[in-house]
Amino acid sequence: MNEIEVADAEVMVALDDSEDRAVVARERPWIFGLLIAPNAVVATGIIQGGVLAYLMSARGISGLRSSQIISLLTLPTIIYCLWSPITDFLMRRRTWLLVGAGVSGVLMAAAFTQKSLSSPLAIALMFVGACFAQLVVSSCGGIMGALQAERSRRMAGSFYQGGSLAFGATSVFVLIMLSGRLKTGAFAWVTGALIAVPALLALAAPKQEVIVENSFGKTMLRVWEEFKSTFLRWKAVPYTLTLLFPLGSGAAMGLLPGVSRFYGVGGQQTAWMNGIAGAMLMALGSLAATLIPARIRASVAYLTVALINAATLGVLWLGPLRPSTYYVGVMLYLFTVGTCYAMFTAVVLEFLGNSGKSGSGRYSIINSMGNVPVVYMLALDGWGGNRWGARGLSGTEGVAGVVGATVLLAYFLTRKNPGDRVQTT
Repeated sequence: MNEIEVADAEVMVALDDSEDRAVVARERPWIFGLLIAPNAVVATGIIQGGVLAYLMSARGISGLRSSQIISLLTLPTIIYCLWSPITDFLMRRRTWLLVGAGVSGVLMAAAFTQKSLSSPLAIALMFVGACFAQLVVSSCGGIMGALQAERSRRMAGSFYQGGSLAFGATSVFVLIMLSGRLKTGAFAWVTGALIAVPALLALAAPKQEVIVENSFGKTMLRVWEEFKSTFLRWKAVPYTLTLLFPLGSGAAMGLLPGVSRFYGVGGQQTAWMNGIAGAMLMALGSLAATLIPARIRASVAYLTVALINAATLGVLWLGPLRPSTYYVGVMLYLFTVGTCYAMFTAVVLEFLGNSGKSGSGRYSIINSMGNVPVVYMLALDGWGGNRWGARGLSGTEGVAGVVGATVLLAYFLTRKNPGDRVQTT
């Protein structure tokens, strides 16, 4: 290649980079860190983050009854793929996001005004509110799938996960602090506002046109073709395994507080490390994923980060039973879990391809697969801890993660283009 050809190539690369930056600026991927806030407050904060458990305890509801209710309310995060496809029809996805957040905020506020949070009416209101909150997730997934620049998709996934963790942790802190200072009615409507108001930012989301077919039959045919091109192909198999394998699940973070005393760590330090500080570490880890170049395939980047995440558990597994071991091990683990979550979303979007007509529905199905390893790894980690003690918990997840990530990484690195994006628009 002569000097003129080299110069021309450099000019073309510079033009491509400039065009890519312009697309990223127009698609505003950072906004997804705010759009996910309604669901983060409901699912990550109120239901799973401890707000509801705290309120029930303060109102004299037994721990057993509280755990039963919370278990029921987590169900929508697993089965939301059953109703999420509605966000692909009738209205724009950002309109569905507004509807989901608004209705969820009203229902959760109404539930909190009930005399007893364990009453059938209160539980029904919270359950339906949690179902509507999941429309925020499917809407965000469909909108992200329509982003054109790969850099935008990567950044959107990072901000999406970082915002979810940050808003979830912040809502726990704010709502527990306010619960003892506000009357029941005022507290309920503050909760509703925390859920609904951030959704107004959907008006600033990248505009997407509604895809309209001439008939119902043609619409369903298009949807079927998109589902077939995503799921019914051999290239879907390694992606499905990547989502289902025991790696990057973060399952141990819910169990590590239970072994902290073996490392000489007190309750207050454990609460801080695994509470809001830990959530912020995970949020920072998610945002750190934006530093990973978009030219690195999402699947390869995710598996590499998952391998590092599993390796960090070696600190807790092989290190001495000291407070410093716990602090360092947990900090590294939580930070890399956040990065794993961000890259997991990138893998989901890579698997999804473009949104087309059914992007929200397909995103929900793919995304829900990520809950499977969390469930069985919780059981496996618990078994390891019971069999081999405090170190066994982290060692079990670490070994499983290293094996799973290594096998899949070897596959993806030996394939030139296993993840061709499906053009469905």
